[in-house]
Amino acid sequence: MAHTLVIVESPTKARTIRGFLPKGFQVEASMGHVRDLPNNASEIPASAKGQKWANLGVNTEADFEPLYVVPKDKKKIVRELKDALKGAEQLLLATDEDREGESISWHLLQLLSPKVPVKRMVFHEITKEAIGKALDQTRELDMELVHAQETRRILDRLVGYTLSPLLWKKVAWGLSAGRVQSVAVRLLVQRERSRRAFRSGSYWDLKAQLELAGSGFEAKLTHVDGRRIASGSDFDESTGGLKSGSDVRLLSEQEARALAEKVTSSAWTVDSVEEKPTIRKPVPPFTTSTLQQEANRKLRLSARETMRCAQGLYERGFITYMRTDSVHLSDQAISASRRCVEDLYGKDYLSKGPRQYSTKARNAQEAHEAIRPAGESFRTPGDTGLDGRDLAVYELIWKRTVASQMAEARLTMLSVDLSAAGAAFRASGKRIDFPGFFRAYVEGSDDPDAALEGQEVLLPTLAVGDGPTPKQVEPLGHQTQPPARFSEASLVKMLEKEGIGRPSTYASIIGTIVDRGYSTLQGNALTPSFTAFAVTALLEEHFPDLVDTSFTARMETTLDEISHGKVQWLPYLEGFFKGDEGLENQVQQREGDIDPGASRTIDLEGLTSVVRIGRFGAYLEAKRVSDDGEEELIKATLPREITPADLDEEQAELILKHKADGPEALGEDPETGDLIYLLFGQYGHYVQRGQVSDENPKPKRASLPKGSKPEDLSLDDALGLLRLPRLLGDHPDGGRVQAGLGRFGPYVVWDKGKGDKDYRSLKGEDDVLAIGLSRALELLAMPKRGRGGRTALKDLGKPEGSGETIQVYDGPYGLYVKQGKVNASLPEGKTADDISLEEAVELLGAKAASKKGSTRKAASTTKKSAGRKPAAKKGAEPQPKTRKLPGTTRTGKPRAGAVRVIRPADN
Repeated sequence: MAHTLVIVESPTKARTIRGFLPKGFQVEASMGHVRDLPNNASEIPASAKGQKWANLGVNTEADFEPLYVVPKDKKKIVRELKDALKGAEQLLLATDEDREGESISWHLLQLLSPKVPVKRMVFHEITKEAIGKALDQTRELDMELVHAQETRRILDRLVGYTLSPLLWKKVAWGLSAGRVQSVAVRLLVQRERSRRAFRSGSYWDLKAQLELAGSGFEAKLTHVDGRRIASGSDFDESTGGLKSGSDVRLLSEQEARALAEKVTSSAWTVDSVEEKPTIRKPVPPFTTSTLQQEANRKLRLSARETMRCAQGLYERGFITYMRTDSVHLSDQAISASRRCVEDLYGKDYLSKGPRQYSTKARNAQEAHEAIRPAGESFRTPGDTGLDGRDLAVYELIWKRTVASQMAEARLTMLSVDLSAAGAAFRASGKRIDFPGFFRAYVEGSDDPDAALEGQEVLLPTLAVGDGPTPKQVEPLGHQTQPPARFSEASLVKMLEKEGIGRPSTYASIIGTIVDRGYSTLQGNALTPSFTAFAVTALLEEHFPDLVDTSFTARMETTLDEISHGKVQWLPYLEGFFKGDEGLENQVQQREGDIDPGASRTIDLEGLTSVVRIGRFGAYLEAKRVSDDGEEELIKATLPREITPADLDEEQAELILKHKADGPEALGEDPETGDLIYLLFGQYGHYVQRGQVSDENPKPKRASLPKGSKPEDLSLDDALGLLRLPRLLGDHPDGGRVQAGLGRFGPYVVWDKGKGDKDYRSLKGEDDVLAIGLSRALELLAMPKRGRGGRTALKDLGKPEGSGETIQVYDGPYGLYVKQGKVNASLPEGKTADDISLEEAVELLGAKAASKKGSTRKAASTTKKSAGRKPAAKKGAEPQPKTRKLPGTTRTGKPRAGAVRVIRPADN
């Protein structure tokens, strides 16, 4: 029977769209990209192997023709799509409406070669009305968007696959460079350099607790004898002293304490009272960038986690398309927002008229709408049926959208100047006269100490001449602080401000930076590694344009101009990669000039030793004179917890001393008589019972819990860690409860017997050495979270004869059941409410059986092929032996000119 075939990217999106299409439509998913440039040697076709450009995946000698291949895991999908197309009378390509979606549609068109009419179907939300409208307004494929995306893809490949091998040779194997990634890493490194160069200054001031007519308020010192007192902004960050020319009074601790005593016993007078009315307007609805920033500030979600949640919400029809840099709202969205305001808060809280916003970000595109709840009417968060992260992200989007159409908040800023004994104080306050949009939403701040806009700070009614009574005057000492490290939110904000990359790629870029070891997340801060310092220094010296923010922003502008047909893509690629000034020639010319020893060395000011990058990470190196008078070279691994900004001479000397002299013992274990040592290695500090010897090759060791300070560790604490796991008691339902410390941190475990164990991580306030049975039982009673922090939607119970519970989860590809390590998707139409335990057992059994079958098949194939050496074709890449990475020597080191196995960054 003839039908119309509709192709989207994911099963979730397909399932949602099916419900809105009439009969005669078949919806299938491509599972993302169906073809791409080759990732490794095994994907390069035989016809291209041996070609000079094959490793690159782009034929730079033939108009930069890309070598597109269908990955192994997509071949079956492509076959299924071709089969689905056989009986179709029309093909609708309904991938996302951005450049990447246009590119996926083009690739599908190239692969499927349909003989029936083909149309492009686009929509920015998945609702009945939007899908109906999209069916009526299909269009042709936009080849300018396709060319822009393909140029971006090729450009990223040229940068990544040309520079990354250079880093492998000159710094360390497995590193990557990227057009946007390397600039982002440099921003982190520059901030860390500023922190290292920073010198702290100290200053004192006073805080007074005052009272008038029974009402208390706070005032801070501003002037002494007519001169303003010094604050943090008056200090020079490079010296720690006051900036030259500063006409301020710098109070010492002694002066501050003396002044506090003096004003406490003196009469106070109100000199002036000022009330200044002001308004606050709501912020625009979310773009991709601002959603990532706010979810990081308020929900502590990474950019990657935020986009994963947002994509799931879009594909299930809860929000509009989540990759956009437009703050525009449609008339439909404005009407829906205003209805929400009127229904929930009343007419007084509506803005005077519909409010539209304009995008201020550099290189912004207005083609899309802002991220908002989907539909002609917005579901309140409580009516969605969502939970966990999905609910939190939806609520954030709902509140911000609704608030955008609310009235301004009216405030009165209060300021009171007071004096006592020649010292001037100021009390500041804020009164909210009409909350307006504050009722729905208040934007977060990158400064965790900043007061929220929606918080009132009230002062009592004061008049000039009033004499409040001082209850307490407290001298406060302050230290100026170094520039804050970037959080994910502030890095995204900086990248967007500078016009670097596209907001839709920020999540993957930050993920790559962390995954490749260029940065770690400490709390909410992105801390660059020593490797990041080495790579950035090399690129700054030899390829400065590629890590320059202005140069990268201009590249981004040109790529946007290609999408609008203003610039031709081929001449641009020719100019970037070829010629005397092209990237290819620059790398070839400079490769011989780059000394690997120098590239792996990081000179940090203030250190007599040097930091080098080795096979296993960063280490210290210094020359010392031994007891017999001979000079020797000492090398010591740097613990990963030590950051470039915080490594000082004292720390370096301690690490080298421990390496040279051996560790000092904390004390003796009274049970065994062995000495207990505090050591540190690549992964941080740990304690050890006894020394390594022939009789004791693997002495007992235990890592210090996260947040523990080595200097505060006592012998009792060390003994406690070495005795983990410890028994807490018996579980009421049988089995034992223990507390321990594992690779993911401290935990409690309910050992039910026969290998069945139920784990829970300890919370921040829990101490693994002190936690008791009652608290452990409380933690074990909490719902267990699945992958990605998901909470089970439903607990189906334990099948007969099994000790593991079956639970229902909602994942990025829809609903699934999980038992232990086996997951199985729910059939089309099944929900968490109507799936039974018996059906779940059947689904999981089938999935487990298919896994065993594929494992046996793989094992059989391996067995058959073992010992059989295929004949090498002329010009073909030599086949690697088992357990040896392609592109390496027999010792595992990178081979010059080898086909890549570790994939360089493409952005």
